[in-house]
Amino acid sequence: MAEKKDYYDVLGVQKDADEKQIKKTYRKLAMQYHPDRNQEPDAEEKFKEISEAYGVLSDPEKRKRYDQFGHAGIDSQYSAEDIFGGIHFEDIFGSRRSGGPGQGGFESIFDTFFGGGGGAGGAGGYGSRVVPQRGGDLRYDLHIALADAVHGIESKIKLMRTETCDTCSGSGAKPGTSPKTCANCRGAGQVNQVRRTPFGQFITSTPCTQCRGTGKIIESPCSTCKGTGRVRRARTIPVSVPAGIETGSRLRVAGEGEHGVQGGPPGDLYVVMHIEPDPAFVRDRDTIMYELPIRFTQATLGDDVVVPTLHGDVKMKIPAGTQADSTLRLRGKGMPKLHGRGKGDQLVKIKIIVPKRLSTQEQELLAELQKIEDKTGQGKIAGSTGDTSSKGGTSDKKRKGIFEKVKDAF
Repeated sequence: MAEKKDYYDVLGVQKDADEKQIKKTYRKLAMQYHPDRNQEPDAEEKFKEISEAYGVLSDPEKRKRYDQFGHAGIDSQYSAEDIFGGIHFEDIFGSRRSGGPGQGGFESIFDTFFGGGGGAGGAGGYGSRVVPQRGGDLRYDLHIALADAVHGIESKIKLMRTETCDTCSGSGAKPGTSPKTCANCRGAGQVNQVRRTPFGQFITSTPCTQCRGTGKIIESPCSTCKGTGRVRRARTIPVSVPAGIETGSRLRVAGEGEHGVQGGPPGDLYVVMHIEPDPAFVRDRDTIMYELPIRFTQATLGDDVVVPTLHGDVKMKIPAGTQADSTLRLRGKGMPKLHGRGKGDQLVKIKIIVPKRLSTQEQELLAELQKIEDKTGQGKIAGSTGDTSSKGGTSDKKRKGIFEKVKDAF
């Protein structure tokens, strides 16, 4: 889905800019990018872009909806003619007539946008406003646990969306009746007037006051939708979340957005994923990290332990002499690879627990172990004083025996 630019960025104004500043900025940009003055290939598209931004930000109601809902609040409520037709060029550029032939002004460029013509004071101009329009896209932020991201999950999300009224099938008229074509605008929904400005001849379009811009007159409104043809409903939509999904990933559910207007296709639903932090595991893409606390006797003598993983508990061997903060690897126990095959690994960081309180037996055993290490030098740290030579033989056996007793005591 091609993302529209922010309207404030398009015009280059701050979000708190007032009406006067917005009009002044638009006037400058419109003169710069008018295709009759600017021959760059993208001038016409740029002109349309800045005019669309101005059409929204210059209208208090449209601007309020845009500030609250973004593009979704505009695309689902207003047609292109609503936005462009509300721009009053004679107010922006004045009513002086420009000199020189061949200046089509803004009339010609808007005819290119909407394929219309239109005369002074006449109806029509841009053609009928009531045409099929695609429904707006919706966004839903879904939060799931890390464990659910490992295996994937079938989720059901609840949201509100605009749908076609079932009672009147979107016509807005009471069942058994039909809307009538507005005689004032001849079904166009707009009344156009020609104005002459320094840039040539312009068509100013305003919504028809008789039909309120719909092109139709509903004499007997539908009681369900009050004549709008659309209603707001709560819906529960199933969403399949694949294994290995990451925070920030977007899942597209086609056709589950806002319903279209006048038979137009529905928009899409985009589900933005958020993986909640886990108290035990830390994720780094497809790698899982876990801290395992063990006793110092287990680190010294080695042991077979049970380690939790997101795939269930597994047995792991701790080698004798394992150091604090060392890392052991459990292959294939990490996250599934979303765009590939297989799984990542789980890294187990060893944290050695030093007891704060010891029983009398534990103190005696450790004191005996310390004496042996002092004699053999195996308890010395590099750079310390004292005898560091290893006696070996009987002392090593005693030392190991003491460790076994300490292990049993702890």
